[in-house]
Amino acid sequence: MKGFDLMNGVLPDELIVEIFRRLDAKPSRDACSLVCKRWLSLERLSRDTIHIGASASPDKLVELLGRLFPNIQYVFVDERISVTLPVQCGKRRRRSLTRGRWDEGSDQNAFGDDGMGASCLSNYGLEAVGGSFVKLEKLSLIWCSSLTDAGLKSFAEKCRSLKSLDLQGCYIGDEGLAAIGECCSSLQDLNLRFCEGLTDRGLVQLALGCGKTLKSIGVAACANITDISLEAVGSHCRSLESLSLDSEIINDKGLLAVAKRCSTLKVLKLQCLNITDEALQAVGIYCSSLVVLALYSFQKLTDRSLFAIGRGCKKLTNLTLSDCFLLSNMGLDSIAVGCSELMHIEINGCHNIGTDGFKSVGKFCARLSELALLYCQRIESGALSEIGKGCKFLQALHLVDCSGIGDDSICSIAMGCRNLKKLHIRRCYEVGNKGIVAIGENCKSLTDLTLRFCDRIGDEALISIGQGCFLHQLNVSGCHQIGDAGIIAIARGSPELNSLDISVLQNLGDNAMMELSEGCPLLKNIVISHCRQITDMGVGYLSRRCTLLESCHMVYCPRVTEAGVATMVAMCTRMKKILVEKWKVSPRTKRRAGSIISYLCVDL
Repeated sequence: MKGFDLMNGVLPDELIVEIFRRLDAKPSRDACSLVCKRWLSLERLSRDTIHIGASASPDKLVELLGRLFPNIQYVFVDERISVTLPVQCGKRRRRSLTRGRWDEGSDQNAFGDDGMGASCLSNYGLEAVGGSFVKLEKLSLIWCSSLTDAGLKSFAEKCRSLKSLDLQGCYIGDEGLAAIGECCSSLQDLNLRFCEGLTDRGLVQLALGCGKTLKSIGVAACANITDISLEAVGSHCRSLESLSLDSEIINDKGLLAVAKRCSTLKVLKLQCLNITDEALQAVGIYCSSLVVLALYSFQKLTDRSLFAIGRGCKKLTNLTLSDCFLLSNMGLDSIAVGCSELMHIEINGCHNIGTDGFKSVGKFCARLSELALLYCQRIESGALSEIGKGCKFLQALHLVDCSGIGDDSICSIAMGCRNLKKLHIRRCYEVGNKGIVAIGENCKSLTDLTLRFCDRIGDEALISIGQGCFLHQLNVSGCHQIGDAGIIAIARGSPELNSLDISVLQNLGDNAMMELSEGCPLLKNIVISHCRQITDMGVGYLSRRCTLLESCHMVYCPRVTEAGVATMVAMCTRMKKILVEKWKVSPRTKRRAGSIISYLCVDL
């Protein structure tokens, strides 16, 4: 009723806060906070996560955010990205602050008298994080180059309830990590990727302090962390559930210590050149709770490792084998027979694994839901035929550079895996219209389709997809036989399409653009680069009708001119990125939307 505020008069603060917490999308929360001062205050109380990018005066920004959002539990700082910062309360700004500098005309004193300030979080700022966010449980510091041991010590002393710490790319040393181990006795998750200043001494001290609670450790490119650290982890971290290692230093000794003493291990991801069958056999014997196993670039592993995993790890659901050249069909057969709970399999560049191994997967892994075959030259059509027969619950299939897979294979998948939702095929030159037509006729749940550089696929395939499936994402880049007819069929059959890549389609013109603008109003991202027949008129159709567009790549479109770019800038108010040649951007367009325009080549 006009003049009466029924919601604020009836709903208590606690209920409104709970409603805010159930709103996942940040724009929705921001919109609700504008209703009134009470809702603004309550929405701030409901926030539990803050993301901070590279920005001017990050230390003072932390203090400001601490005052505005007192219940923050997760702070994420990533100095690889830039963000627009809020101004200080009581100050007005005329233009936004981006990429660490004030634009002309802005209030340069919004963060104090020092103007721009540093663009990196300092030790003072890290100490402020610990002091400002008293409920903090998770902290991510990504490539924060100015932090030292002193800052980490001060933070640890103030934030003793910390449960998760990500120090990726931070050049901290042993003293800082030891302080975390001493003060943060509840720590559960630790990421030390690219922490080049660490040695065994720091990680051993942390294991001594947090060993009883630590559940997850990630280490990569730490040249001074050796088997000594893993032995300490094995001795003190008996509840460890996840271990990720990328190292040229660590040998069997360290992994053996973890495998034998950490029986609760569930996730193991390894890229370690010096680890051999001995360590992986121990994993198979002692780690019966293992659920995820990923092995990358192993030069010494043989099928004996997979035999042990197949015999001992009956709960395994996710398997990734990448560039493990000595593994063969016999090893994969052992995994398939022994680990019947497998749901996700990725084989990448393992050139000795071929058709016979995947026949076993089809026979014994009935629960398989996702399969990725990348650069598998020895896999032929019989492999996917068996997958189609036995894996009825398959929902996602990825094929890259698999020259032995053709239409018969795809038809087998279409007939047997009718729940398929995602199909990604790239450079599989034997796949043509026949296979994709079968997908359109049988896989009615398909929403995500990628067919990149598949020379034999044309309009017939997309017409079938348009008639049988309701796509959300489509990528047909480089399928040169596809023209207007195929894209028009998609436009008419997939009204919820939001992402489209039709680059390098030489026969595609403005008629397809017109149909897309009328049939796909939810389109957000489109790539039309190297489409020689699309003109300013086609770009105009998209700009006027697809009002939700956020990203458009249109380089090397010779019939799109300065006028077409200007039209898109003027009409697409939600646009965040336009990729185009520099010479097609007029001074007026650049002044109007310079921040969202990117250039592939500067001097074309």
